[in-house]
Amino acid sequence: MEYQKIAQNKLEEIFSHFGKPSGKEKILFVLFGLVCIGALYALYTQIVEGHIVTGMRDNVVWGIYIVNFIFFIGISYAGAMISGILHLLHVEWRKPIIRIAEMITVISTMIGPVYILLCVGRLDRLQNIPLHGRIQSPITWDVMAITTYLSGSILFLYLALVRDYALMRDNEGMKIPNWRRNIYRKLAASYYGLPEQKKLLDRALTIMSAIIIPLAVIVHSVLAWIFGMTIRPGWHSTIFAPYFVIAAVYSGTAVLIIAMWIFRKYYHLEEYLQEKHFKYLGIILLVLAGIYGYFTFSEYLTVWYGSESWELEVVYKLFDMNSYGPWFYFAAVGGVLFPMILAGVPFIRNINTITIASVIAVAGMWIKRYLIVVPTLETPLLPIQDTRPEYVNYSITWVEWFLTFGGVAVFFLFFMIFIRFMPIIPVADIVEVNDHEDFITEKL
Repeated sequence: MEYQKIAQNKLEEIFSHFGKPSGKEKILFVLFGLVCIGALYALYTQIVEGHIVTGMRDNVVWGIYIVNFIFFIGISYAGAMISGILHLLHVEWRKPIIRIAEMITVISTMIGPVYILLCVGRLDRLQNIPLHGRIQSPITWDVMAITTYLSGSILFLYLALVRDYALMRDNEGMKIPNWRRNIYRKLAASYYGLPEQKKLLDRALTIMSAIIIPLAVIVHSVLAWIFGMTIRPGWHSTIFAPYFVIAAVYSGTAVLIIAMWIFRKYYHLEEYLQEKHFKYLGIILLVLAGIYGYFTFSEYLTVWYGSESWELEVVYKLFDMNSYGPWFYFAAVGGVLFPMILAGVPFIRNINTITIASVIAVAGMWIKRYLIVVPTLETPLLPIQDTRPEYVNYSITWVEWFLTFGGVAVFFLFFMIFIRFMPIIPVADIVEVNDHEDFITEKL
């Protein structure tokens, strides 16, 4: 019974931070909603007028939509890899942060694939992908991998929530509407903390942790093979699969740190999201930045040393300060060195500097994904003569920007909605007592 009292007190304390929405939250909700309305108008414009309203043309057939797709799938690694690995290793300090990581995984995996649909153009023919997709195509592999990954991520999040749903179902002190309590009752699935139930749930979480990690690796490896199996400069590389995986974990860790900082600052969760959590994740960010920097150096060193004219043409564009040079140096150099310095030097390493390092890393990784896609497509092997510059060079239109910002707005809106229905801090994992037989006897 002591377990139940302590857990319910913690639950009420955490939910007190997420009570009635404040004025600032209402304003943010309205602003994000307006951005989403603008994105819907942009989508309507694209459907009615076609892809001519985007910057994609004959040469650059992919643009910012594919960049956003890779980016959102990448940050989904925050939950899959971090929470999965830390769960398997039974790392105690993981408990307050894993719920945020798991939510990032589910939300970003739902948003990312939408950008693929925006590239398709003819949404009325969408059914042809499952009906007539060629198994030889890496794109077909990608659809199957992402679908499986999303299903596994949702199941992993749900299993981690079962104990908390049981606590919310049985907490009579919390002022929860009956309809919400009925939902919690169904989601708790008759879980009362019986030793056998606890054992089975722990085993299920362990199994899902072991499954979700290779699933995440497979998803981003398949995504990398879509590029690597194409004979184009900058893409046809054997290191793309591990390169993409490391980049995804790197950006996912950075997004997790930023989300932790927002929740800690705005909702006053200093007791749970402590400085040690930021420092531990900062060290992980430091290691990942070093590995990612090594892969980046290897990629461009081998291309430069090979001296193939088609490959070098792309490299020269990336190094040219009048072309993509400023963005390249920010993404490839600043996006690695600055986070390593801010997260690695002990006397300047704190919550704020680690968060700043994460913001730089996220910005650098988005730009890096852009530099992977666009410069290559702007460098055809057999350029068409007398082609208008706008058909060769890609520029982002307002439609693409609105749909990009719409995806970011939906990401934040999902978070704002989710935290009203589930505790952002896993109470049942933090408050653990092996013996609470009195509570079991009372309920049964």
